[in-house]
Amino acid sequence: MNLDAIDRDILFHLCRDGRLTNVELAQRVGLTPPPCLRRVKRLEEAGVITGYRAVVDPVALGRGLEVLIDVEVSANDRTTFLEFEDIVAGYDEVIEFRRMYGRPDYFLRVAVADHAAYEAFLVDKLSGLPCVLRIDSHLTMKTIKTGP
Repeated sequence: MNLDAIDRDILFHLCRDGRLTNVELAQRVGLTPPPCLRRVKRLEEAGVITGYRAVVDPVALGRGLEVLIDVEVSANDRTTFLEFEDIVAGYDEVIEFRRMYGRPDYFLRVAVADHAAYEAFLVDKLSGLPCVLRIDSHLTMKTIKTGP
């Protein structure tokens, strides 16, 4: 799908505030509400807009400690990689999970309550997987920016 300047402006505003009413959004992008709504619907149907969500304070959810993890695995076959991915993607603590080019093989973002909860995740779940070769944990000192 080709995006024109108005589509990009719509996306810009929705990324910053997904709760804008159609009237507010139309005013910001210089359209009347009906064509603005048609554009938003078209962007949704084309899969450009994949959803809307609330951004919640992790401390309020009992997930105040965020850890970034590099994982190297000792497997070279597709089946092992896919099994590893299925297992790790199913862990509630994992809030972001990426397969990387080069090293590390995987990047995880994990959110837990505290250091004890992270240790339990690391010992009881992640390090116990048979193909895990190396784990490097990086604790977040301060989050400077997230999102767009």
